[in-house]
Amino acid sequence: MASSNHPSGNKQNRATLAACVAMVGVMIGAAYAAVPLYRLFCQMTGYGGTTQVAAAPANTVLNRSVTIRLDSNVSNGLNWKFRPEVPTVSVKIGETATVFYHVENHGSMESTGVATYNVQPDLAGSYFNKLQCFCFNDLKLSPGESLDVPVVFFVDPAIIKEHDLEKLDTITLSYTFFPAKGSKSPVAELTGQTKPQL
Repeated sequence: MASSNHPSGNKQNRATLAACVAMVGVMIGAAYAAVPLYRLFCQMTGYGGTTQVAAAPANTVLNRSVTIRLDSNVSNGLNWKFRPEVPTVSVKIGETATVFYHVENHGSMESTGVATYNVQPDLAGSYFNKLQCFCFNDLKLSPGESLDVPVVFFVDPAIIKEHDLEKLDTITLSYTFFPAKGSKSPVAELTGQTKPQL
């Protein structure tokens, strides 16, 4: 009697094992997809101060200005100096502006960093549009090498319809460089804007 139940028991064990392997596969896939999906969600909604990416400048420039405060940070693991060329810039809403950040490798070896960003207050991220940015591109610098990298942006005129931002006069754009494993984009590809000579 027990021997007749044995084949069905093996089938049940195999089915359970297959279900467990499939579940582990789904969980691993979800873990890998979580970061790009979360980034996509943030970019689409402006959640967490994530800025928007625009293909073209705004159609309208308003006679209302906002101060953009420029912030820079370097995480542990990179011996870099990173700073905006000016701490703040005043722009009209809808006006396209270009600002430069200066980055320099103070270490004794070549190193690669990648920058992430956010905007404060969070809600303003939905209206802060970048036309060009060095963020999410791996940046490789030799010892002592420095580079001025541009950010081209505008504040969407639709921001004036946002009741919670009607008194907003300052937006903080913050970047943080983290160590990266390899260089995807050569330094030369990140310098499309020409810095004005002083």
